[in-house]
Amino acid sequence: MSEVVKITKKGQATIPKHLREKFGFTDRAIVVEAEDGIIFKPVPDISKEKGSLKDIFEGKTVKELIDEVRREDREKERSMKKYGGI
Repeated sequence: MSEVVKITKKGQATIPKHLREKFGFTDRAIVVEAEDGIIFKPVPDISKEKGSLKDIFEGKTVKELIDEVRREDREKERSMKKYGGI
């Protein structure tokens, strides 16, 4: 199936609503250069991915993980200072 869409002077084109809904497009898209044109793909939702790391992080955000690691590092550093390691 093909559709013709208008491209503005700024290079913007609107993906028809039924295609955005069908393929799960949100506010961003991946643009892939192909030999005969370009391909638009939806950006995957990482929270819905079933990767091997999802279970390890137990639903924590990146910020929460970084804060946790930094807190652990501070505690290790304090412990080392306490016992003359630093």
